[in-house]
Amino acid sequence: MKIALAGNPNAGKTTIFNSLTGLHQHTGNWPGKTVEKKEGEIEHNGIQIKIVDLPGTYSLTAYSPEEIVARDYILEEQPDIIINVVDASNLE
Repeated sequence: MKIALAGNPNAGKTTIFNSLTGLHQHTGNWPGKTVEKKEGEIEHNGIQIKIVDLPGTYSLTAYSPEEIVARDYILEEQPDIIINVVDASNLE
């Protein structure tokens, strides 16, 4: 099973990724910190799950290298689940 973490830059995707996988990817308080996808694997109830931390994107219309990575992963790899991570302190 493949799960992709998607959403705006600086919304907490990497923090969730680190919590789920036990890995320690660096986080930063600025947009564009994650510029490539990161992958980790976990096992839950005997099921292997690949968690993918995608770069932040404001749109699936790709204008920046980070948005291209996120869009291409979603379209080409077709994850089983896409979790849209949002910053609840900045809802518009």
